[in-house]
Amino acid sequence: MYTPSATRYDTMKYRRCGKSGIQLPVISLGLWHNFGDVDNQEICRSIIHRSFDLGITHFDLANNYGPPPGSAETNFGNILKKDLSAYRDEMIISTKAGYYMWEGPYGEWGSKKYLVSSLDQSLKRLGIDYVDIFYSHRYDPRTPLEETMEALYLSVIQGKALYVGISNYSPEETKLASGILKTMGIKYLIHQPKYSMFYRWADDTKLFDVLETEGIGAIAFSPLAQGLLTNKYISGIPVGSRASKSHGFLKEKDISEEKIRKVIELNVIAGERGQSLAQMALAWTLRDSRVTSALIGVSSVTQLEDNCATIQNLEFTEQELLRIEEVLKD
Repeated sequence: MYTPSATRYDTMKYRRCGKSGIQLPVISLGLWHNFGDVDNQEICRSIIHRSFDLGITHFDLANNYGPPPGSAETNFGNILKKDLSAYRDEMIISTKAGYYMWEGPYGEWGSKKYLVSSLDQSLKRLGIDYVDIFYSHRYDPRTPLEETMEALYLSVIQGKALYVGISNYSPEETKLASGILKTMGIKYLIHQPKYSMFYRWADDTKLFDVLETEGIGAIAFSPLAQGLLTNKYISGIPVGSRASKSHGFLKEKDISEEKIRKVIELNVIAGERGQSLAQMALAWTLRDSRVTSALIGVSSVTQLEDNCATIQNLEFTEQELLRIEEVLKD
């Protein structure tokens, strides 16, 4: 029987999520990869256990996570029921809907029909009565934004979600959506953008400025660029890595000589800081206090512990940031 560590809240750092009462751990666990039916369920279970022991209270899912789609929610739900049900009130559990999930015209995007149906299915797979955060996973240009926001509003007033969020929305779409929700009497808790040293879209578009003005928190996904911002690929593509898997999102073609050159140079800076490259990349993502949390994905307890050790050194000198920018330019 699993018993959580009595010291689980002693070392993890937490940040307030926008202008809300919610604090999130600076490191959150995402189940995008490594928690599907194709994965070893005992390893999945050990990762969830160790995450909670380390003070990670936020577990992030989506309807289509697996593979196959939906299996990550089912597997997490099984672990929750077996080991963690007594600690549900200590956890933030989130899920999303927006990408393809089932056949027909109501199986993806942002209609109220799809979002409401998907949340009902997610709750059944998770085996819980509500999620803490329900996201619109992507903006739908073919559905009126008011309809998508109405679906999020409905999830709250029906008691199926405590808070709502968005992911992959532009700053302009974020402002419009925020305004619509405010007229309905609720607001966004959080925005989930893709953000890392190698993907600076949120900086380039001033997204964080918009979120700060609107009082919305931010949680960065893919802060390690699908594992590229580690030392894993410096000497080639190892067996079992994301780039080696046919169902992964990191492809061999994405690992260019130029990217590896940058990784090698960044790894030197990380070593001088007394960190692994993964730790420095996570710390860099969190250097802006408007980023509430960095969302990691891991395939082992060892990776998890290495990532969580980031919190021991989150500060950068101005010289270190300038050196990193020099590596990342172009």
